[in-house]
Parts: sequence; C-alpha cells; structure tokens
Amino acid sequence: MTPDEVKAEFREAGALLEGHFILSSGRRSPVFLQKMFIFMDPVRTARLCSALAEKVTARFGKIDVVVSPAVGGIVPGYETARQLGAHAIFVERENGAFSLRRGFTIPRGARVLMVEDIVTTGLSSRECLAALEGQGGELVGAACLVDRSGGEVDIGVPLVSLLSWKVADYAADALPPELAALPAVKPGSRDLKAK
Repeated sequence: MTPDEVKAEFREAGALLEGHFILSSGRRSPVFLQKMFIFMDPVRTARLCSALAEKVTARFGKIDVVVSPAVGGIVPGYETARQLGAHAIFVERENGAFSLRRGFTIPRGARVLMVEDIVTTGLSSRECLAALEGQGGELVGAACLVDRSGGEVDIGVPLVSLLSWKVADYAADALPPELAALPAVKPGSRDLKAK
C-alpha cells in the first residue's frame, strides 16, 4: 500500500480532518487523523493492518505477541496480530503508568512487537515500551499506521510505519497566524476527565 493510498483511506473514511487541533502532546496542528473513523469499518481496518503486517514481516520476521497501548492502539494491535498469526495483548494505565494487567503475560523468548495507531512525539509508545521491560520476551521493534513525525521520532526501538508523513505541529505559544485565527478543538482521548 502506497503512502497516497493510506492517505486516501483516511480521506474516504472522513478521518483526515483539517482545522486547529490540540494533540495529545499538547502541541497544535492543522491536521488531525481521527483514526476511530477508520476503526469503525472492519474491512478498511483489515486492509490497512494487512499492509502493515506485510511491512512488519519484511522488517522483523516472525512475531509471536503484539502489545498495544490502550485505548487507541487496541484495535490496530489486535488486527495486525490477527494478520501476523500472533497473540494480541495490551497495556493500560494504572496509577498513571502503563502496565500489563488482566493476567496478560509475555512468554519467555517470545518475539514481541509493539503496535500503535498514530505516533507524533512518541510519548505513548515510549511509555508502552517501558511497561514491557523485564517481561521475558524479546522486543524486536514497533509499528504504527501513521508516523506523523516523518521518521524523525525516536522511540528507542526500530519503528515501521504504513505512512510516514511530516505533519506540521506547533507549541501553543508559537502558532502561525492562520492557525491562531481558528478555534482550537481537542478531539483526542488523553486526559479526559469525568464531568
């Protein structure tokens, strides 16, 4: 699947949004990828994750366990694991930090891949990877549907992406005038509070 085909999947799903968005990192961007519009279509999700699984296999070989960060990484992690013939588990926050819960374990010697939805700064990826330290498997690398850093982000392990796209983002106090003129929207899920 080519980068243009991946972008087309997001456009056709209504998942490539333009405006003024507050990202999970707190940075601002004129582009937001609403991946849940992708994941609500099982056929589209399977198509994208199948292409990601092909890239993963070419880069890392056989994978035994796919681990993803909750919540956004669960669907692509599961579907990529299904395409790879691997097990799918996830980490979730407990006292503010990611950890394996629900009885999930990684067998000693298992080849482990971390799968994310979208990587921008790599914070969630690094937090997920930190939760896997000392779990017994061999962490071979990571994969994501979209790397918004255009290949610049360093998460500490090799990262394979279906689409590497340098999307502009800015500090809140350094916005270009055309972005500052638009109302800011925070469509992501990090730091949601109960009302």
